[in-house]
Amino acid sequence: MAKLHIKKDDTVVVLSGVDKGTKGTVIAVSPEEGKVIVSGVHVVSKHTKARRQGEVAQILKTEGAIYASKVQLYCPKCDKGVRSKVQVVDGKKVRVCAKCGAEI
Repeated sequence: MAKLHIKKDDTVVVLSGVDKGTKGTVIAVSPEEGKVIVSGVHVVSKHTKARRQGEVAQILKTEGAIYASKVQLYCPKCDKGVRSKVQVVDGKKVRVCAKCGAEI
C-alpha cells in the first residue's frame, strides 16, 4: 500500500491539466491507485439508468479522480501550493509548510 502526501479534507491546488491553478478540498483518497477526488476539479458527466418504474434516467455531474502527483498542499500563509514536511510539536507529528514553517 502506497502512502500519499494528501489526506481527506486537505485544501489543495491543482498543478497541471485543464483545471490548473484551481483550489479545492479533497473529498476522497485512494492510496492503492495513487489518486484523489477534489471538489470542483475534473467534473465528469455520469449517465444513470432508471432502475425502477417511475425513476428517471439522468445525466449527473460528479468529480472524477485525478493523480495525487498533480496536486499540492495549499499554504494559506504563502497563498500558494507548497511542499510539506513533518515536525514534532509537543510530542505530536504535524505537517508544516517547507517554505514558511506554518502548520498546515
